[in-house]
Amino acid sequence: MKIALIGASGFVGSAVLQEALQRGHQLTAIVRNPQKLAPHARLRVVQASAYQAHEIATAVSGHDAVIHAFNPGWDDPEIRQRFIEGSQSIIAGVKATGVRRLLLVGGAGSLYVAPGVQLLDTPDFPAAYKEGAEGARQLLNMIRAEHELDWSFISPPALLQPGERSGKFRLGGDQLLMNGAAPASISVADLAVAIVDELERPQHLRQRFTVGY
Repeated sequence: MKIALIGASGFVGSAVLQEALQRGHQLTAIVRNPQKLAPHARLRVVQASAYQAHEIATAVSGHDAVIHAFNPGWDDPEIRQRFIEGSQSIIAGVKATGVRRLLLVGGAGSLYVAPGVQLLDTPDFPAAYKEGAEGARQLLNMIRAEHELDWSFISPPALLQPGERSGKFRLGGDQLLMNGAAPASISVADLAVAIVDELERPQHLRQRFTVGY
């Protein structure tokens, strides 16, 4: 496949980049800082802004699928608004090209822990991640109203960590996955496996899904 990856130098994006290249796909990495990425025979690097829909459209045109792994940065005091603005621009740019397949990487905050209760709204949700998580929740609501794109939205489990690739994990839907009494976890390498799996063999068209051990 020809895959356009927005946010390819980030924590999730860099793992997805490695996984997709290992599987033989052609990648266009859309990043703010191209110098962060090492050259590869099947990798094209494009410098573009997630906030400029026309730049996104130019970069993703002609691809089979687009992965939204964009994150303005957890240290950005305006992370919620910037995440929403960037996501709106990405969606508009993708739609302008006629590319239909879009996979969006969100957060665990919008997963349900009880009927009508999302993780983000629980008392113990970490304050440092609340603004970013709220942006991701709004993105989920936004994409659920989208009828032109063949979208999928993946939420990692509560614990997303560095670690090895095992290729073994559970799939879930809108509920937070648990491991006994504790929240489930996953390595970023295995999250990348789930993302590329979904592009190769779609199981969650116009659905949110989650993964975890």
